Amino acid sequence: MHYKNNYYLSKRRNKKKKSTHFKLISIALACAFVAISSYAFFSTTTPLIDSTELPPSIAVLSNELKVVKAPVATQTTLIKKANTHSLQSLSTIWQKHEIKSGESISLIFSKNDLSRSDLHKIIHANEIGRQFAEITPGKTLLIGQNISGKLSHLVYQVNLSKEIKATRLEDGSFKVELITKEIETRIAHASGTIESSLFWAGKEAGLSDRLVMQLANIFAWDIDFALSLRAGDQFSLIYEKQFINDKFLNTGEILAAEFIKQGHSIKAVRYQDPAGKISYYTPSGESMRKAFLRTPIDFSRISSRFNLRRKHPVLNKIRAHKGVDYAARTGTPIKSTGDGKIIFRGTKGGYGNVVIIKHGQRYSTLYAHLSKFKRGQRTGTRLSQGDIIGYVGKSGLATGPHLHYEFRVNGVHRNPLTVKLPNATPIKKIYIADFIEKASLLFAQLAEITPSQLAVAQP
Repeated sequence: MHYKNNYYLSKRRNKKKKSTHFKLISIALACAFVAISSYAFFSTTTPLIDSTELPPSIAVLSNELKVVKAPVATQTTLIKKANTHSLQSLSTIWQKHEIKSGESISLIFSKNDLSRSDLHKIIHANEIGRQFAEITPGKTLLIGQNISGKLSHLVYQVNLSKEIKATRLEDGSFKVELITKEIETRIAHASGTIESSLFWAGKEAGLSDRLVMQLANIFAWDIDFALSLRAGDQFSLIYEKQFINDKFLNTGEILAAEFIKQGHSIKAVRYQDPAGKISYYTPSGESMRKAFLRTPIDFSRISSRFNLRRKHPVLNKIRAHKGVDYAARTGTPIKSTGDGKIIFRGTKGGYGNVVIIKHGQRYSTLYAHLSKFKRGQRTGTRLSQGDIIGYVGKSGLATGPHLHYEFRVNGVHRNPLTVKLPNATPIKKIYIADFIEKASLLFAQLAEITPSQLAVAQP
C-alpha cells in the first residue's frame, strides 16, 4: 500500500512540472509578441514639416502647428524661424480700458498693478509722452503686457485718426510716438424738401445731426427755424466726407448751401481768405453773419408772439407782451444772440430768473423764466455770440417751460422776429477777386443739385 502511494505521488509531481514548464513557455512567447508589436508601433515617426514650406506669418504658422501634431523639437525649430517682431506681438496680452470720469493715468496704472516706474519713463520720454497725463473720459487705452506681466505697450486712442503709442525697448526704456492716419476728403452733396421740420428733412436727405445743425447755423441770421419754415421750402448743400482707408470717418465742413424759403433763395459759400479768416458769405461777398442771431434757442416752437394787446395767461388781464415766447423743454440751452456784456443776472418779479445783455451802445436783449444760470458767469461777464447763458425753465409767472425773449433798440422794445439786424463786416476788397473765382465754382455745382436728388449724398 505504501509503495502504491509513493508511485502515485511521483506521477503527480511529474505532471505538475510539465504543466509549469508549458505555462512559462506560453508567457515567454506572449511577452515576445508584445515586445515586437510595441517596437513596430513606436518606431513609426511623424514626418517633419519641410522648412521650405514654412508660412510667412505667425498667424498662418499657428494654424500649421494646430493641424500637424509634430514632436516638440519640430515646433521649437519652427518658432526659431519666425521673426522677432511677430513673436513679440504673439506673446503680448492686450486689454482694453475705457477711461471713466475722474480716472487719471496714475490711477489706471494702480488698478491694473502696473509699474509706476514704467509710467514715469513713458511720461518723461518726450513731449508726446506727456499727453498720456492728459487723458480724457470716454477715450480708450490699450494696455499690452508680455507673458511675464510687464508692460510692453500702451496705446492712447486720441481720436479715430490719431493715437499715441509707447513701446518698451530692450534696455527697459520706452519709445513714445504719435501715429496719425491719413484722412481722405471727398466732396458730397444732398438736397431736401421741408415737410414738417428741417431736422426731419435733413434726416430724410441722409444728413447727420451735426450737418443739420451746421446748416441751421449758417442761415441762423436770416431764417427763424421756429417760425419761418413752410412745407415745400427746399435746401441744397455741398459738403465734405472724410475717410480713412476707404472707411467712412466723419462729415467735414459745408462748402456751399442754398435755402429756398417761400420762393426766396438764400445762398452761402464757405471762404477762407489769404489771411486765414474763415466765414460764410453771400454770392456778392457780404457776410452771412449778422450782429445778432434771429433766435436764442435751436429748433424751438413759438408759443406767444410780440403783442402789445395780449391777455396775460396767469394774471388774466390785458398786458403788453413786448417779446417772443419760445416753448421748449426744461433745461434746453439758451444762447446769447450777440456779442455783449451781462448787465443783470438774477430774479426780476414775474420774469423769474433773468439775464440782460448789453450789446454796444444801442442794443440790449433780455432772457426770462430761466430754470438756472450758466455756471461761471456773473454781472460784467463778456460774451460772444452763441455763448450759453442759461437754461429754459418756468420761474416767475409762467404756465409752462419756455423762454421769454426781448429785443430793445435805444431802450425801446422791438419785435425780435421782424427787426432789421445790423450786418457784420463783408470780405475785404483786396480779396474779392480771389473770393469770386473760388465761390463761382461751388455755386455752379450747387446749381446742378435739385431736391429730386434726395437721400444719401454721393461720396
